[in-house]
Amino acid sequence: MYKTVGTHFLMDFWGVNAELLDDKKKILAILKTAAQKTHSQILGFKAHKFSPHGLTAVLLLAESHISIHTYPEHNFAALDVYTCGNHTTPEKGVAYLKTSFKPTKANIQKIKRGLN
Repeated sequence: MYKTVGTHFLMDFWGVNAELLDDKKKILAILKTAAQKTHSQILGFKAHKFSPHGLTAVLLLAESHISIHTYPEHNFAALDVYTCGNHTTPEKGVAYLKTSFKPTKANIQKIKRGLN
């Protein structure tokens, strides 16, 4: 039996390269690799690119989701990694995302979901 239902990481990354934050193809590749690092099964991907810049993307996982909202004009990204199950390693996905986006400043919060 689980002690929690899942682990949810909330990340604010500042000082990220604006071109990367506006590149849908690169964002997809980074999110997919992050999901693999968490040992999660990818079910689908949806992204919307805004004009003139920025995007929102969600990677749907059997174990929950990974999402990103980018603000290239502020060199900022807000990300979520939420996984459930004893087999997942969300910390590895979070570490990969931080390495990939190379923020100059990061705020990472870890929340245990489903505690009662």
